Amino acid sequence: MKIRIAIVVLLLPVFALFACAQDPSKRPSPAAQAQCKFSDGKTIKTDYSSPRMKGRKIIGGLVPYGEVWRTGANDATTLVTDTNLNIGGKDVPAGSYTIFTLPNADKWVLIISKKTGEWGIPYPGEGEDFTRVDMRVSQLPSPVENFTIGYDQTGSTCAMHLDWEKTRASVDISEKK
Repeated sequence: MKIRIAIVVLLLPVFALFACAQDPSKRPSPAAQAQCKFSDGKTIKTDYSSPRMKGRKIIGGLVPYGEVWRTGANDATTLVTDTNLNIGGKDVPAGSYTIFTLPNADKWVLIISKKTGEWGIPYPGEGEDFTRVDMRVSQLPSPVENFTIGYDQTGSTCAMHLDWEKTRASVDISEKK
């Protein structure tokens, strides 16, 4: 009996450390969400983790050009929609997806993956891509410390934008009727 108690006492700090490591509120890249609602009440929702710049070179550095990026941190970034969409000219049916991006200096590509529920890395590969969509790239007037996904709604279009450092990558999304 004394051995069991000793083992439990010795393992308690290990379990406590594991619990803290798994607690999303203690992560350095906290969970965030963006959403856009169409006039008929249908929605697009994106859940992601928001890493911080912390003085680092981000676009073309920490996030290298020409390599698939997890588009956030921690768990994979999700795109969930309860309506059929047209994203940058490509039809995407209602459902749940994982998104990745392929950044380049002059153009980014949004990768919409059929594979869901995974950690943010590794990228599951082109065989799991539902589609790829070109994104516009522009420079922001001032640096953005926290990686942010947002939506700007204009009429029946939700423009998704990914902002970090001084870079914005964006794509138009509309409801496919």
